[in-house]
Amino acid sequence: MATKKFKCNVCGYIHEGDAAPANCPVCGVPASEFTELKQEKKGLFSDKNGNAYIIMYSTVMVVIVAVLLAVAAMGLQKRQYENELNEKKKSILLSLYAGDAVKQGVPAEELIKSIRYDDMIDAYVVGEDGKRIDGEDVFALLNDLPGAFAAGKYPLFEAKDGRVVIPVTGMGLWGPIWGYVALDKDMDTVAGIIMAHKGETPGLGAEISTAKYQTNFVGKKIFEGDEFVSVKLRKGGAKDPAHEVDAISGGTKTSDGVTAMLYNSIENYLPLLEAKRNAAAPAPAEVSNEENVENNE
Repeated sequence: MATKKFKCNVCGYIHEGDAAPANCPVCGVPASEFTELKQEKKGLFSDKNGNAYIIMYSTVMVVIVAVLLAVAAMGLQKRQYENELNEKKKSILLSLYAGDAVKQGVPAEELIKSIRYDDMIDAYVVGEDGKRIDGEDVFALLNDLPGAFAAGKYPLFEAKDGRVVIPVTGMGLWGPIWGYVALDKDMDTVAGIIMAHKGETPGLGAEISTAKYQTNFVGKKIFEGDEFVSVKLRKGGAKDPAHEVDAISGGTKTSDGVTAMLYNSIENYLPLLEAKRNAAAPAPAEVSNEENVENNE
């Protein structure tokens, strides 16, 4: 049972016990001059220096901060998605105009300032047969391009002038590498390429993301006659000027990753590319009956 406290109304003496003393030991007044003090009940969290209070306070603060972060993330989600979408659209346009930038000696970003993606590009998905698949969200597939490729769904970006942009994905030395390869209307010549990486070595493998290195791919061919050969990065220097690019010095693994990325990714689009190449090929000249007779003779 908790001890009671009684205060002397005359001198202020505090007495602890079950009842007031018969007389105040200080001033001698009788018990009638004492008033019982009401004691406050202390709760579990009343002591601000106690462990229980500190734990509860910390928990409440963590919950509040988590809620605020969640609300902020939800509020910024739409803007973040739009920024990522604009970045992808910009990369697609940069790949298309990389070759023109090299010819004019200006940065590709200068050339695309006045070009609107929506006015220039028709984005769609093709299947393993190269035919268009309707009802697919192209940019949603880009978020998991390896998964899209595995499912037989291949995003494609076709410019109004007939050029196409193919998204590519692969693995470098330390992580994923990806990008976009633009092909001229002949579906053979590389018009430009944009590449990025997650963690390649600065100054070595990370060079694949620089405009200076990417210009080496402009004008390369992915076909040798009718055979698909892609573009290779050769250690020690390119020997085939039509189909090879110098590998990155000191970045052999990344260079091999780019070679594999280009071949494996573009290979998925061969039915489409071959169909477009055949459609663009000039029709054979008709031979008259007289010529046939002469040839037979």
